[in-house]
Amino acid sequence: MRKQILPRILVLPAAATITLVPVSALAHVKWFAPYIVGAPPEPISSTLGDMWFWTGIALVLTFFILARMIERTSIGEEAISTLNWMTDPLWRRQDDYIRSIIAAFFVAIFAVGGVYLTPDLKTPAEWVSWLQLVIACCIFSRRTMPIAGIGIIALWILALRDYELFHLFDYLALGLGVAGYLILEPLKNEELRSRRFEALRWGLAIALMWSSLEKFAFPSWFYPLVVEKPFLTFGMPRDVFIPMAGVTEFTLGFGLLWTPLIRRLSAIALLVIFTAAVWPFGRVDLIGHGLIMAILIAVAADHRKGVDLMTVFKRRLVNIPVGLSGALVIFCTAYWGLHGAFYGTSQDAAVGEAAKTTHSYSAEYPHGPGGAEDHKAEPHSHP
Repeated sequence: MRKQILPRILVLPAAATITLVPVSALAHVKWFAPYIVGAPPEPISSTLGDMWFWTGIALVLTFFILARMIERTSIGEEAISTLNWMTDPLWRRQDDYIRSIIAAFFVAIFAVGGVYLTPDLKTPAEWVSWLQLVIACCIFSRRTMPIAGIGIIALWILALRDYELFHLFDYLALGLGVAGYLILEPLKNEELRSRRFEALRWGLAIALMWSSLEKFAFPSWFYPLVVEKPFLTFGMPRDVFIPMAGVTEFTLGFGLLWTPLIRRLSAIALLVIFTAAVWPFGRVDLIGHGLIMAILIAVAADHRKGVDLMTVFKRRLVNIPVGLSGALVIFCTAYWGLHGAFYGTSQDAAVGEAAKTTHSYSAEYPHGPGGAEDHKAEPHSHP
């Protein structure tokens, strides 16, 4: 029976992948291209007036609605059953797996050295790297796991010495999700402990939705990547690719919060997308996104059938567009509103594209201010 149903199951993630990967294979832009967090963002009206934004929304909504319709049928039950069968070995040792990948991530960034938690948060303080190794060691004992969780939060707070709060919002949700897991997992209170996987999933989903908004607010940050690696767009025009990539990242992040089949298929699609980005962007991308990719595998292998919040609301088909619309309103209002609160709304927009970059010309950032016409300019560090 499973052999008969398996081809039908694979059609759904394959369809999602074929539809979404061409508009999504972008790494975290701050790791590879110039930027200034305080630069004036594009007005939200530019995004709302972009037909490609709405095209992307329509495509993903169609995928979600079809997936939810199937989920309510016997085929959907067989789909979930097959996914459970395929991922059962991982599910049985889910905690061991998650603890191992979190520890491996911190060992990796210790080995890289000179960063807080992620490649673009650089620091000259050598002790930061050693603290991250201590965090990794604490994860191997359930008694010290809460210390590791507190250590992650402490590292984020320490980064405030060198980086602006708005910049660090990119990493707040995922950091809190991982810390929440490490604090909840050793608890003897089973009701609280059972929420540990939800903490990870919600942290990742919110992080993806928040960071996706850069593609709408600061599309010019992505232009150097498109110039240097034109194959990323699969032949699409730059201004078609970037907004649809943003839609894909936001909506699949949203999908991680929905019903079991939708969240598992969203995790599979995101995993394919992040994996595809490793080849063009290399080791930095693999280390930076390794924890995200590992959590996505855990979400795809999650056998629980329940919905953690607003269960009845999420099970109704009509509420998929309602929920997505609400999420867009909340996140866009927060992103543009907080940016305005931190940096003001009356900045001089006439400063041009150069103001939206951080670096002068260098081999690392060949499309920074000055470009090939000014090879003598001195590079600047991140603010």
